[in-house]
Amino acid sequence: MTGGNTYLTALQQSVITGLLLAGCFVGSLFAGQLCERLSRKYTIIVASGVFCIGAAIQTGATGYDMILGGRFVAGLGVGSLSMSVPLYLSELAPKEIRGRLISLQQLTITIGLMVAFWVNVGTESLTSDAAWRIPLGIQIAPAAVLFFGTIFLPFSPRWLIKKGRNAEALSVLARLHSAGDETAPHVVAEYEEIIAQVEHERAVSVDSYFELFKGTLLRRLILGVLIQIFQQFTGINSIMYYAPTIFQQAGVPGRSASLIASGVNGVLNVFATIPAILFLDRLGRRVVLISGALVMGTAMLLCGIVMGATGRVYKDPTSGQNTVDMSGNTSASYFCIVMVYFFVAGFAYSWGPCGWVYPAEIYPLSIRAKGTSLTTAANWLMNFIISLFVPVMLTTITWGTYIFFGCCCVVMATCVFLFYPETKGRSLEEMDVVFSGRILTFRDVKEADLKFRNQQQNGKTESYDDVKEEQV
Repeated sequence: MTGGNTYLTALQQSVITGLLLAGCFVGSLFAGQLCERLSRKYTIIVASGVFCIGAAIQTGATGYDMILGGRFVAGLGVGSLSMSVPLYLSELAPKEIRGRLISLQQLTITIGLMVAFWVNVGTESLTSDAAWRIPLGIQIAPAAVLFFGTIFLPFSPRWLIKKGRNAEALSVLARLHSAGDETAPHVVAEYEEIIAQVEHERAVSVDSYFELFKGTLLRRLILGVLIQIFQQFTGINSIMYYAPTIFQQAGVPGRSASLIASGVNGVLNVFATIPAILFLDRLGRRVVLISGALVMGTAMLLCGIVMGATGRVYKDPTSGQNTVDMSGNTSASYFCIVMVYFFVAGFAYSWGPCGWVYPAEIYPLSIRAKGTSLTTAANWLMNFIISLFVPVMLTTITWGTYIFFGCCCVVMATCVFLFYPETKGRSLEEMDVVFSGRILTFRDVKEADLKFRNQQQNGKTESYDDVKEEQV
């Protein structure tokens, strides 16, 4: 793979993509145990190092097999980071701004996607192996910054207390929330609340994967897994990955023009994520998730309907695959492009950040890493499955692909409305009362929210063992 142009078949490209996602799936599963044993902090450091190794292998690859190995190793790092970073942030952040801080992770992801896209555009015209080695090599830089930067970050105070290192935990809480004052009332209150939670969970032995499949924890696991599956069924990764093809179907002439339209898409993705940082902790998770799903669903349905009504489906003579021609209707073409932009904006402020925020904050401390690990693995598994089907859908049912994802978004909004309780403003130790009982209807969600508010007014919140005793 040196000394001239390098071309990959469609199958080889699919395998390269699939191996990265497979590595992400495996990495997210193993990260749960690493977070428990090594700490959240050291897991992030290890995962960053693993990713750097994988990226270096790809950059210096001398053959296709070496590329595949590097992709899988890099995937292990990405999967571990996608699970451990939201978990770490959720345990460090004050409850009032927890959603905002975890959303910053999604913002950095969108910035990375945007930079990667424009780097690829800039190197596309190169005729040597540098066209693909440069983009692969550049990704080592931010991973190296994360590797060395995390060394100077504190351990999770909740992990420290779980390991019996209480004095260190109090010191971390004080540095994070009161400029080092360990006697500050809010620091002492949070410290004592975490200790009480750890003692309660030890008393009822909530520390194994099997506990996730029992009682109220099963409900949390289902909701956490579903929100990650739903995030993929918005179709966002496929829309972003196949954006040039989609814009060509929508009538953008020429590959260069479609690439530029896709680049604008990436820029929009960055700026539309900013509202989540500003408003997620004010509006709440439910409002953001429901409104985002409705925006995305409306955009995809309208895009599919207009494309189906005004476009012409024909078989491409070169590839032999079905595609849509909208070049004869400029207004309809622009409308579909705008709808894709609305879709991306709808995802960026809602399911993009909230898909990582919600699962990271709903589990008890003793099994939070394990629960987050399973939900993140579900995300990568569904990402892999969707990536297999979308190329086929775009060349078989063409505009029907957008109808499909639009309908999925409507289902998502309905499920959140009916089954997902609000978590904004709750401390991680207060999540047990939020998810107490088997809530299956919107009425039950309202009752749970009312119960929580009443208990806060009375100065009492339930822990997991209280809830478990009520169910016995």
